[in-house]
Amino acid sequence: MARLSTLKVTLHGHELSFVDSGEGPVVLFVHGILGSERQWSQLVDKVDNDHRVIVPDLFGHGDSAKPMGDYSLSSHAATLRDLLDHLGIDRVTLVGHSLGGGIAMQFFYLFPDRVDCLVLVSSGGLGREVNLALRSATLPGAEQVLSVIASTPVLERVEALGRGAQRIGWKPGADVGAIWRGLTTLGDRDSRRAFLATTRAVIDFGGQSINAHDHLSAVTAPPTMIVWGSNDRMIPAWHALNAQRAVPDCRVELFEGAGHFPHLDDPERFARVLRDFISSERDATGQVR
Repeated sequence: MARLSTLKVTLHGHELSFVDSGEGPVVLFVHGILGSERQWSQLVDKVDNDHRVIVPDLFGHGDSAKPMGDYSLSSHAATLRDLLDHLGIDRVTLVGHSLGGGIAMQFFYLFPDRVDCLVLVSSGGLGREVNLALRSATLPGAEQVLSVIASTPVLERVEALGRGAQRIGWKPGADVGAIWRGLTTLGDRDSRRAFLATTRAVIDFGGQSINAHDHLSAVTAPPTMIVWGSNDRMIPAWHALNAQRAVPDCRVELFEGAGHFPHLDDPERFARVLRDFISSERDATGQVR
């Protein structure tokens, strides 16, 4: 698929890259750690025929700037608010994957009047458990280890091994492809620093350090849908049950056999359930009930 055209805006002195496509009620997609707007590219043309789709690269990711500074959930949420202000957008449906799910929940907590619906995809912030690889990024010396792992000789060697494995029948899934693309972005020091700052803002070596339940219990949640892959090895799928306890009326969609990126494993189904969820929450005037 051809890469979508991106726009740039300067926020707080730094360039933020984003996609803006279509017209209608606004859907804002938020990627996770090591992600970018490209992880949502297969969905844009499935949604933007009757919605306006906004897909940013978070600061520290993709083609956006990677400044020194705050990479907390609140900082990312405030940046998204500033982007919407720049675009003259008042309200959105938020779709957040992994870290992006945590950012989406924080956005709603800080700016509840600007959220129509909330869609959490393999979301962070709903339990302590998270993959050891991400927990390891919080250890001393992680930057030096990453500089070796993400170096050109190592990446070329791993890529060659992968091509050889595919020739004898190995078929990498969506998770492998997405994680591999993320690793290839860590070749420069600024990208590694931003990755580590983002990770350490939400994870310690024991697991996730931010828990959304404290915030969710203090507010009335918007219409919410939880999407998870049954074979998620990054964040366990049973965290969806935690979300159901926090938001009893939420809708849950389990993608059987999918991993941490259900929107990449089955974009057709994901687009279908997303559109169905949004339409089910709107009345005849197009307003959220």
